Amino acid sequence: MTCVILAAGYATRLYPLTENFPKPLLDVQGKSVLDWLLDDIDSLGVVSSYVVISNHKFMAFFETWKAHCHLSCPITILDDGSTSNDNRLGAVKDIQFAIDTLHLWDDLLVIAGDNVLEFSFKGFVAFFHTVNATCIMRHYEPSQERLRRTGVASIDASSRVTCMQEKPTHPQSHWAVPPFYLYTRGDLPLVGQAIQAGCNTDAPGSFIAWLCSVTPVYAYEMPGKRYDIGNLVDYQEVQKDYKGIIA
Repeated sequence: MTCVILAAGYATRLYPLTENFPKPLLDVQGKSVLDWLLDDIDSLGVVSSYVVISNHKFMAFFETWKAHCHLSCPITILDDGSTSNDNRLGAVKDIQFAIDTLHLWDDLLVIAGDNVLEFSFKGFVAFFHTVNATCIMRHYEPSQERLRRTGVASIDASSRVTCMQEKPTHPQSHWAVPPFYLYTRGDLPLVGQAIQAGCNTDAPGSFIAWLCSVTPVYAYEMPGKRYDIGNLVDYQEVQKDYKGIIA
């Protein structure tokens, strides 16, 4: 399994904090956001390599991070060539860029590098191997306002995704979808097909919205809390309240 980290965004809602520094490397209680995520994933022993997709503006920061981190598997830092929020590729095209550049063929754990979790990825990986299909995460979100700002999935009794919407005006369920995905190797060619079919390439959930209409996708219910660091208030909250991985 290869772990692909989406880290090419510009985090404009966190300015001035991220105007000249990448959000995934922000400190949260003495450790970067990215290290909180990857230290847990690395401990599972299921990943053979890591790929961090950066933009041209922040590439050097991730190279410095790589030189000092102690993950057990090789790390590749990719520059997607973008230089600002205006010319960014978008998450789906970044995933395709990594697949094409590195000739990726293995199952992919795709994560956004700007969230921290109070639970391990262990259960998500086990669920993926149980259903043997591409998987997303889900959590119950009672707020309609918050649902309109995220991916929303409709789920059947077997946990299969029957429909996925990105930032819907009228959410069809209360299952919010955070940016963590497990793609089977067999589904990797479908990323390019989705792009050619006109899939919205900005949000990674847009690929899932297309994919679940052509092949089975299943949803794992999150067993704990997630902190999405979207703005300065969110960052202050996670600095104060984050408890790390809770077993």
